[in-house]
Amino acid sequence: MRNRISLNKDWLFSKETPESGQGESVNIPHCWNSLDGQDGGNDYYRGTCYYTKKIARKDLPAGDRVYLEFRGTNSSATLTVNGKELASHDGGYSTWRADITDALAEENEILVAVDNAENNRVYPQMADFTFYGGIYRDVYAIGVEAAHFDLDYYGAPGIKVTPELTQLAIGEAIPEAESAMVEIEVYANEKAQGKTYHYEILDGKGDVVASTDTMDKKVNLEIPKVIRWHGRKNPYLYRVVAVMKDGDKEIDRVETNFGCRSYEIHPEKGFILNGEPYALRGVSRHQDRLGIGNALLPEHHEEDIDLIMEVGATTIRLAHYQHDQYFYDLCDAKGLVIWAEIPFISQFMETGYQNTISQMTELVAQNYNHPSIVVWGLSNEITMQGKADEALLKNHHDLNDLCHSMDKTRLTTMAIVSMCSVDDPYIQIPDTVSWNHYFGWYGGDTSMNGPWMDEFHKKYPNIPVGVSEYGCEALNWHTSNPKQGDYTEEYQAYYHEELIKQLFTRDYLWATHVWNMFDFGADARAEGGENGQNHKGLVTFDRKYKKDSFYAYKAWLSDEPFVHICGKRYVDRVEDVTKVTVYSNQPVVELFVNGESLGTQESAEHFFYFEVPNKGVSTLTAVAGDCKDESTIKKVDEPNEDYILREVGAILNWFDITEVDGYLSINDTIGDIMATTKGKLLMMGMIGKVMKSMKKKNGGKASAAGFEMSENMMKMMNGFTLLRLVNMASGMIGVEVTKEQLLDINAKLNKIKKKTK
Repeated sequence: MRNRISLNKDWLFSKETPESGQGESVNIPHCWNSLDGQDGGNDYYRGTCYYTKKIARKDLPAGDRVYLEFRGTNSSATLTVNGKELASHDGGYSTWRADITDALAEENEILVAVDNAENNRVYPQMADFTFYGGIYRDVYAIGVEAAHFDLDYYGAPGIKVTPELTQLAIGEAIPEAESAMVEIEVYANEKAQGKTYHYEILDGKGDVVASTDTMDKKVNLEIPKVIRWHGRKNPYLYRVVAVMKDGDKEIDRVETNFGCRSYEIHPEKGFILNGEPYALRGVSRHQDRLGIGNALLPEHHEEDIDLIMEVGATTIRLAHYQHDQYFYDLCDAKGLVIWAEIPFISQFMETGYQNTISQMTELVAQNYNHPSIVVWGLSNEITMQGKADEALLKNHHDLNDLCHSMDKTRLTTMAIVSMCSVDDPYIQIPDTVSWNHYFGWYGGDTSMNGPWMDEFHKKYPNIPVGVSEYGCEALNWHTSNPKQGDYTEEYQAYYHEELIKQLFTRDYLWATHVWNMFDFGADARAEGGENGQNHKGLVTFDRKYKKDSFYAYKAWLSDEPFVHICGKRYVDRVEDVTKVTVYSNQPVVELFVNGESLGTQESAEHFFYFEVPNKGVSTLTAVAGDCKDESTIKKVDEPNEDYILREVGAILNWFDITEVDGYLSINDTIGDIMATTKGKLLMMGMIGKVMKSMKKKNGGKASAAGFEMSENMMKMMNGFTLLRLVNMASGMIGVEVTKEQLLDINAKLNKIKKKTK
């Protein structure tokens, strides 16, 4: 019989090659960058660290063979048992195993060397998130008999379940008393020749609905009156149990949940689940946590899934790597539709080809049985450095073919960087595509998002297209006059209001994914006043605060009645009449100020805007049906300094800049400065000096943290103010600009008239 035990307790951790019995006592999951990977400076420890554990043979599970199973070691790992190197693994986000039987003694020392240092063979190497080091997911020992279900194939579960149902046309009803054929395939080692197998399918109540005994490793069983897995509406799961037997004796067993569903991604109608249009509107998720990094416990995954369910999402893009099996299980059970991908991201490395193949093989093999997963993601923003070349095209063709050869039931997709040409040939490779667009944050304005998608859809009407990333950052800064790039909660709320109205009303978009559900660690970031994080989340890094934008989505996506007054952290206000925004999924909202009604409003868009008299201290009460919410505002004479953004380590803050009415300053956008002849000349001179400095630092290449300074990159930068761009560049790529230099540039800009729009 198979026996699995946890080995999470009592490891010794060291950043130096450990002496026997020495090191810091830790439990797994463990992450060594949980603090320095989130504090900014892009200086977190990247290198090899060591985990050791002593264990007696009697404390390991009984069995003819003993395996160690690692659910996540970032990013490369080497396993040594009693001084004998047994296995190594490249790829920080998937399960891998090693047979340790032949190296065991009565007393044993396990050594795992884990390495997250830079290299040119293992993805990811460049991305906007922290590559946390550690054994950050569970470790198990597994004891099995000589004959057993396979434990050596890419960390897979040893069982593969493929339901076959009628592919319903759009609008076609599910047939009454429908049955489903379920192909069950198991993988066994050579010692299992001549053994028999018992298969059974259990329904959601645990009752057996089909079973058989056979010597075949592949069988087909029928489920009569099948219940379809139908997303959040009915995430119905069945379970397969496969037992290997020697006569009447059970030798080994594997089991897995699965769901029966059919789907289609239509270029005009979007996502179709079981014949029904089923809008995929949701979020992306990074797994890390404040002060924890990637070393998550089950309750962390559960809290994340509960928050995603609360917002009303129907889909999650699990970026930018394979996530914990427990989280995929939660998605199956909750009915969330999933995009799963590998970390083939940002910087193409020809020397990383084999690693993309192995990581994709692991992703598909380990996650094949999850009904929640509908697409395999090939890559993310991989043309960040320029147009796809032949090597990149081949890599994508091979990944696409690999997915289809391993899984004939699912489609492929990828996330494309905004600056990529719509005619780049690599866009034609997968079954579907999605775009990462930040118009209204990194360039352009919010109104550009929907029309851009319309233009792509018009040019390529047969390619199902979605939006894989969009968003903007918000911290605890506040204003009554939100502007692009100000990092206020109010601008983020405005941005998402506009994007919701544009994206959710375009039925042809097969999926939309907000970037991001949660703030996350990005140690290279130096912006927004809190370095080391990306603050585009709808929820803060610690999961303690839901930003106003969270409720904008809840208003559109959730059926749970609620009303929410925005700006609860924005109490002190100087204006005599202030705008107060209310979100609700109820048709009518009434707002009271100190008990007096300001009237009712109706809004098909779920966003309600009230002009509120601001005198003294006012209690605001919003009522929508049976729902109620309260907040407070206070009239003040001077702006509250605590609401004003101050960049940590900034050369200057925006309020330190002299502005002259009608003239430029470094608080203006690159695009507005470049729109004037004198401003363009000034900017080109600056860019020339920066390019020269970058080439000197990067061996003749004009690159910034790996990003090529291309024409498209320059277009994206047009949306940044000059000050914001300099502050970001100084933190991320080490461009050295002094306060005096910035003030000199500002003085020159103050003499250049703005171009009239």
